Amino acid sequence: MLNMENDNIVNIPNGLTKSDFLNVYKQILISRYLDKKMLSLIKQGKGFFHIGCSGHEAIQLAAAYSMEKQYDWLFPYYRDQALCLGLGVTPLEIFLLFLAKKEDPSSGGRQMPMHYGHVKHNIVTSSSSTGTQYLQALGNAFANMRSKLDKNHYPITIVCSGDGATSQGDFHEALNWASLSKAPIIFLIQNNNYAISVPINMQRSGGKIINLANAYDGLKSVCVNGCNFIDSFIVMQNAILRARNGNGPTLIEANVVRLLDHSSSDDQRKYRTSIELAEDQKKDPLYIMENNIIDFKIMNKNEISIMHKKIRNDIDNIYEEAITYNMPNKKDSTTYIVSDDVQHNFVHPNINSSDNSMVMVDAINKALKEEMSRNDKLIIFGEDVEDGKGGVFTATRGISTKFGKTRCFNSPLAESSIVGVAIGLSIRGYKPVVEIQFADYIWTAMMQIRNELATIRYRSNNSFIAPVLIRVPVGGYIHGGLCHSQNIESFFAHIPGLKIVYPSTALDAYGLLKAAMRLNDPVLFLEHKALYRQSFAKNILPVNDWVLPLGIGSIKHIGNDITIITYGFLVQKSIEAAREVMKDNINVEVIDLRTIVPYDFNIIKTSIKKTSKVLIVHEDCDFMGFGAELAANISYKLYTYLDSPVKRLCAKNVHIPYNSILENDVLPQVDDIIKAIYELIEY
Repeated sequence: MLNMENDNIVNIPNGLTKSDFLNVYKQILISRYLDKKMLSLIKQGKGFFHIGCSGHEAIQLAAAYSMEKQYDWLFPYYRDQALCLGLGVTPLEIFLLFLAKKEDPSSGGRQMPMHYGHVKHNIVTSSSSTGTQYLQALGNAFANMRSKLDKNHYPITIVCSGDGATSQGDFHEALNWASLSKAPIIFLIQNNNYAISVPINMQRSGGKIINLANAYDGLKSVCVNGCNFIDSFIVMQNAILRARNGNGPTLIEANVVRLLDHSSSDDQRKYRTSIELAEDQKKDPLYIMENNIIDFKIMNKNEISIMHKKIRNDIDNIYEEAITYNMPNKKDSTTYIVSDDVQHNFVHPNINSSDNSMVMVDAINKALKEEMSRNDKLIIFGEDVEDGKGGVFTATRGISTKFGKTRCFNSPLAESSIVGVAIGLSIRGYKPVVEIQFADYIWTAMMQIRNELATIRYRSNNSFIAPVLIRVPVGGYIHGGLCHSQNIESFFAHIPGLKIVYPSTALDAYGLLKAAMRLNDPVLFLEHKALYRQSFAKNILPVNDWVLPLGIGSIKHIGNDITIITYGFLVQKSIEAAREVMKDNINVEVIDLRTIVPYDFNIIKTSIKKTSKVLIVHEDCDFMGFGAELAANISYKLYTYLDSPVKRLCAKNVHIPYNSILENDVLPQVDDIIKAIYELIEY
């Protein structure tokens, strides 16, 4: 072999040495033999699942060799084995992921194979959801723009996917916002012409992904032969230079070949012809690289053959080492769902009675401003949050004026973008507090919330966290009709990893919001629109910095005959009902949960031990509402204290109509609560 010490070769791209070129070839071989070994193990029953990288290696290693390791960031997808190897992930770590070992740095055995993540190498934990990574990567790129660290140029973010994922809405949302902001991000689409069995001409009009750039000013697009390392390296270097210099994003369509089935659960011979498969074999990046190696006189055919054998043996030996590692302990199955942070103990607020009382929306505004001053990593964004609008309910009024539009800014009208970008920023240490304008429109962000935000800590085995706070106006009683009246707590309470807050007064909203903004967990902060300016929800706020820890309920009306458990707008209606029945010497205790997840079971237990009767009141419909969970726990854990069945009073199982007569009939009213109280008393 030739002496290759830092000796550049003609025709090898600038920035690469002979040693680099040889290392790239070695890593292609390592990735290829990893694929072969893992598929062999599955046939032996020693593995369960595999997604191959074979055919994608050249573009991936071109990306890896163009990036600054441990400075730039990668949001990978499941076929990015070679790219991860190029950034420093070891073959042993690939096997630990494949075998779901405890020491697997991607997830500690919690995720399927090929779901890469490595905090040391800035490889952000990936999920199975196709296309969700684009927006998170964009949020990460926004973090790049906010901090250049110790260098005089931006870190860059590369986000990868196959061609099929470009049909997802998140892809188009990310292209739009990236172009608007000139974000230092590269969208690397590895087009192997198939999304499992669906060909590109059924995914994309005209079959050309780069044509999408025509719709976005500021987005550069380029198509490259992703099977050719040299061509790919040149394209990647140009795109990265453009991003580093602040000139904006690039969309790269790398044409590659899928030399293996989509996954170990697939057989592509069912939908691809033998002629087509044979043509793909001719484009194999391994063979192209070997021809380059020979042409550049780096190795001859005999030396190449020797290297094949050596790497195959190395992979076999590494596997034998990997199987000696530990399997996860079953007690670890429930760890890292949320943080183990210990909240401060509850202290009563220091109230100066000479101060003017404040409505809930102004209390929220005050809490936001105080925490913005306290934490310079706190960022607020969403639709219409900037001044002069200051939010459609004025909750963010004055914040962009006081703190600037780099810390409080408008987003595109796209809820998935808001949450996805917030995830990417939070992974980099920022505290995004985002607003979804109405709960009724949160559903386009459901994938980002359920499969991404709530799972990041757990699926990465605590390597990555995403403490995003999502503020959401909710609820009816405002004549808002079907799409401005929804209650969403029951849906989201079912998701492990989310905390849910639902205050009923200005004081509680102030204290709980400040607590939520200091947590290292994702929080859904629900604000009832009908409470924003109600006089009965006004309070005098503390004169000093005060937080109300999550999970502490409050007794709003003392009694010993019946316990009402409620939250949100119905707290006040329950108090009014309790006052009314006092005329008949019925004393009702009204508990305001204040937080849904976690909720205060101890306060419920103490009250029911005293009253022996319980009525659960909430605004969401009764079928599968949160009250059903409360009723189940009370019936099972506190049945010895009950002398009547647990009763629920909720909205009817219909959508919320606009007409006030119809709305009042659907939603619980004070008279409905009074009737339910008497029914329990008479039981």
